Amino acid sequence: MAHALCLSQRGLGNTWPNPAVGCVIVRDGRVVGRGWTQPGGRPHAERMALDQAGDAASGATAYVTLEPCAHHGRTPPCADALIAGGIVRVVTALTDPDPRTAGQGHAKLRAGGVAVKEGVLSDQAAFLQRGFLKRITEGMPMVTLKLATSLDGRIATASGESQWITGPRARHHVHLMRKRHDAVMVGGGTARADLPSLNVRGFGSVRQPVRIVVSSQALPALPTEDDAHGPLWQVSGDLHEVMRELGGRGLTRIFCEGGGGLAAGLLSAGLVDDLLLYSAGMVLGAEGRPAIGGLDFGQLADAPRFALRRSLRLGDDLCQHWARH
Repeated sequence: MAHALCLSQRGLGNTWPNPAVGCVIVRDGRVVGRGWTQPGGRPHAERMALDQAGDAASGATAYVTLEPCAHHGRTPPCADALIAGGIVRVVTALTDPDPRTAGQGHAKLRAGGVAVKEGVLSDQAAFLQRGFLKRITEGMPMVTLKLATSLDGRIATASGESQWITGPRARHHVHLMRKRHDAVMVGGGTARADLPSLNVRGFGSVRQPVRIVVSSQALPALPTEDDAHGPLWQVSGDLHEVMRELGGRGLTRIFCEGGGGLAAGLLSAGLVDDLLLYSAGMVLGAEGRPAIGGLDFGQLADAPRFALRRSLRLGDDLCQHWARH
């Protein structure tokens, strides 16, 4: 299952509105098939692994990070495909909360004579699938807030100069994070001041993320989709409503790159699930622009809190991954 979870990560940012699933097929102690959800959501991981395994799937065990689908969409149900392929045992990490499956995949497998074991490495799988799970259960995508700051929490000088606070390795890592999300979001002020590209560079030909600008005002002339950028969506209004709109359009994972007003709004609304803090060894002082605008809470107990999951050194910079409590 750990192998299947690693495979599932290859689909992050590429599969929306479908989940990024991994599948490993094992027979007689040997891996005979591997698969992960392909760009655009199809083929599914199970179909990829079955095709690779061929006849070796007969009598084998399939390890799948999410319950195999039970409904007919653009492709037949994966539960049926596993039965037809001769799989005799299926091990899953999570039950799919999508009402079109929601236990029916497991039930189909058992009815077809397949032994099923559920809940293996479920915590790890749930963390990887938070975007999909949140969209299905709450109707909105997960949000990762990215901040690139000086040691004293500033994102630019008083005049607005910000290129570059962090070094090339940290900036390359940001592009990796863009690649692993469905969309990149900024506020209207950032869009007008910086004319950001918001695309993924340095990873060859990839499915570019949707570019989202939160603003009710007219936008500047940002690069078009024809210039190898993702679609450009403009949204405005209450941030909870914005997120429900984006979830309704199929997005599961959003990477927010500021600025300070949008960051504060998302934090105040309790919409930030992950926080990625890239910090550089420089000090800009109180006159520099803060990474986060005013949050307007009265007591320390009301402050948004996050738990540290990982620290990563990137050249002379530090990346800290914090997850909401």
